[in-house]
Amino acid sequence: MIRHTIIAATLFALASPAWAADAGTAQPDAQLIKQGEYLSRAGDCIACHTAAGGKPYAGGLGLDSPLGMIYSTNITPDKDTGIGNYTLEDFDRAVRHGVAKDGHSLYPAMPFTSYAKVSPDDIKALYAYFMHGVEPVNQPNKDTDIIWPLSMRWPLGMWRWMFAPDVVDASAPAPASQAADPGQAEVLRGKYLVEGLGHCSSCHTPRGFALQEKALTDADGTAFLSGGVVEGWLAKNLRGDMADGLGSWSKEDIVAFLKTGVNAHSATFGGMSQVVSDSTQHLSDADLSAIAAYLKTLTPVNEAATQALAYDDTAAQALRTGKDQSEGAMTFLNNCAACHRSTGKGYEQTFPQLATSSTVNSQDATSLIHIVLKGAQLPGTAAAPTQYAMPGFDWRLTDQEVASVVSFVRSSWGNQAGAVTAADVAKVRKDVGGAPQPER
Repeated sequence: MIRHTIIAATLFALASPAWAADAGTAQPDAQLIKQGEYLSRAGDCIACHTAAGGKPYAGGLGLDSPLGMIYSTNITPDKDTGIGNYTLEDFDRAVRHGVAKDGHSLYPAMPFTSYAKVSPDDIKALYAYFMHGVEPVNQPNKDTDIIWPLSMRWPLGMWRWMFAPDVVDASAPAPASQAADPGQAEVLRGKYLVEGLGHCSSCHTPRGFALQEKALTDADGTAFLSGGVVEGWLAKNLRGDMADGLGSWSKEDIVAFLKTGVNAHSATFGGMSQVVSDSTQHLSDADLSAIAAYLKTLTPVNEAATQALAYDDTAAQALRTGKDQSEGAMTFLNNCAACHRSTGKGYEQTFPQLATSSTVNSQDATSLIHIVLKGAQLPGTAAAPTQYAMPGFDWRLTDQEVASVVSFVRSSWGNQAGAVTAADVAKVRKDVGGAPQPER
């Protein structure tokens, strides 16, 4: 997050493109290029390095940071405006160390703190792909919109010294090779993907005073993958918490979500929809299973909350009989019940359930408010091509009405999350560029 994903490159054909001979050094073998393309999917490189309507990897996408707008760079093998003159060492230094060819430090919007864990062999494959499997595009890079003195690069070197981890060296064994049994090998493979190329912590881990991730691995503590707000969305808790994490999700649930964007518990929204569309749906079943296996090893943030939320039909009965005439209940019936049903159970694989949902029960209600205001759409994936959508209600509902319906949802059907206020909604409405609330 952080902002991840759209890859339009086709599977590498054995006949190399005519332009490949001009990029990089000698043409490597086709299998290495194909491996690099797969790894670029796992790393979701195109997410940040392709602008809307632009050519793949040509850069120019604006990344709205707390310091100002940062524009992603051209990473095609164009020799004038891209990375066509990068050696393997230059490429490695940028990707894993956060230092460009000319020596300036990269902004940590580039997740080199995660890529530091990528093996040298995988870096070599990525380099082969970007030099020989990507079409060069002559497109100059954009300067940042960060004002001086915040735009000075030298403090970034200090930032790297303080917060960037050591880079994995060539002598380190492959993660799976350290395992004593196949189950452990799968977990270690998942750990490698999640902590490294997947850079999941970029969005799903809270940030500290210097905008650094509070934890880069599970060994750093339970802040790792415990959730973080990115671009007006809450990137959810991926740890084992029952209410707002993955505690009630099975390994198969996680695989289904990453492959299709939907499962029996939830549906993807925000930046994660793009991740599923352009990255995770393209990963092998073995790698998706490994990611799921690793995530299921993460202990909950709240060790005391070990019980799963239980469904309660009190709200459903009150809605059905008309006993609940509150603003939240009536707003739900008039705007939400057609898809999510008065039971809160929705329609499996179509409209997600609200009852006992980890999104609904997150302490931070940002995503739920955002969805009500601006709507959301499922990604079209090979396994689930239909792109079901929810409309936004920012033009229809006032801040108080949104607060009432969100609070109703967060306290019904067994949900146990806190209420939200009109002020909470007003803040999200402003942050996400929602329509002015209607007059009543």
